[in-house]
Amino acid sequence: MARLFGTDGVRGVAGRDLTAELAMDLAVAAAHVLGDAGAFAATGRRPVAVVGRDPRASGEFLEAAVVAGLAASGVDVLRLGVLPTPAVAHLTAALGADLGVMLSASHNPAPDNGIKFLAKGGFKLSDAVEDEIERRLGEEWSFPVGSAVGRVRDAYGEADRYISHVLTTMNAALDGLSIVVDCAHGAAHMVAPEALVRAGARVEAIGARPDGLNINSGHGSTHLDKLQQVVVSRGADLGVAYDGDADRCLAVDHTGAIVDGDHIMAVLAGAMHREGLLAKDTVVATVMSNLGFKLAMRDAGITVVETAVGDRYVLERMKSDGFNLGGEQSGHVIMLDHATTGDGLLTSLHLLGVVAKSGVTLKELASVMTPLPQILINVKGVDRGRAAVPELVAAVAAAEAELGETGRVLIRPSGTEPMIRVMVEAASEEHATQVAGRLADVVRTACAS
Repeated sequence: MARLFGTDGVRGVAGRDLTAELAMDLAVAAAHVLGDAGAFAATGRRPVAVVGRDPRASGEFLEAAVVAGLAASGVDVLRLGVLPTPAVAHLTAALGADLGVMLSASHNPAPDNGIKFLAKGGFKLSDAVEDEIERRLGEEWSFPVGSAVGRVRDAYGEADRYISHVLTTMNAALDGLSIVVDCAHGAAHMVAPEALVRAGARVEAIGARPDGLNINSGHGSTHLDKLQQVVVSRGADLGVAYDGDADRCLAVDHTGAIVDGDHIMAVLAGAMHREGLLAKDTVVATVMSNLGFKLAMRDAGITVVETAVGDRYVLERMKSDGFNLGGEQSGHVIMLDHATTGDGLLTSLHLLGVVAKSGVTLKELASVMTPLPQILINVKGVDRGRAAVPELVAAVAAAEAELGETGRVLIRPSGTEPMIRVMVEAASEEHATQVAGRLADVVRTACAS
């Protein structure tokens, strides 16, 4: 049977894949694994959980199911309402909760939804803990009664605690900056514009009218066209865009050019390095970060440590080795001195702070790195377990020798499909296309299923 938890919680079409029954069962299992549910009789203390969601219509019934499962298991619940994932993570720690729950499918369309669990302290769960929750689904429980049942109360005012927190991390006011912020009709539609205004910026918000069905629709970090148009037409200094649960951030400069996660990490890493704030003069990135980013960091005297794709793997490496900045090209940026997970609002505030403090444009700051052309070919219908066959290994070695220091090759088997991904970066798009095409042909021949 396929693993229920994916790379970021349990996701699916709400009401079909992710039902109220499944949500309740997951909450019950999580209460026992993360919250030591059932310990009230011995300690007289009920565990505490915080629950937040993005504005999806399905979040309403899923929230009710999760809250019911937690309270029925003897867990007190604080309903935070509509808030970004990083806000729920922060409040899990700030309120001393035993676990946190976020209902969101991030950048996915409105019919999808998801359940993310957070451990005490606001950190994402390890694979082992997720597996334990999944293993205990449907177990026969002895549910509490009387004074041992969980109590539920609304805690919508805690949003201000999160806003105050992210503002206290800044070392530069944004006075004079004109910003367009695209909230993806998502979880940041209230907190992000307010935080940016309180930081001193002049703010125009778009994608800030969620109706439960329009999340990520034509807006947000996966649809930057509207933001580019508004920034240029208004003559704004720059724009920032979040995804549906605001754990990622991308930007556009005053000309409308996109500033992706690699550019943002390069700007932040450089600024932190110059100020002596970058732990071990190292930034953590995934294998998908552009070679241009790595070359720029090398030139700046900054080491790049690579992980597998996924912000959870970036975070694990940061925690284990004592690094404080890492992220992904997609805009998941983790600033571990201030947050336990990727935080789009925090990222944007610090990026804007560098702009304000430097007195130069985001375009000029982002020019510290020149991305190399990147070609990705998904070769489908092959045996993904044969990605290390000798013929392909030899072909990759030959391609790497041909590209030299101005290019690279990455072969990645899909984690879920009979597919192998071929990614090539080179000094020119034409060269990258040629090399990627040759390697894809080798994959089709050598890795046939």
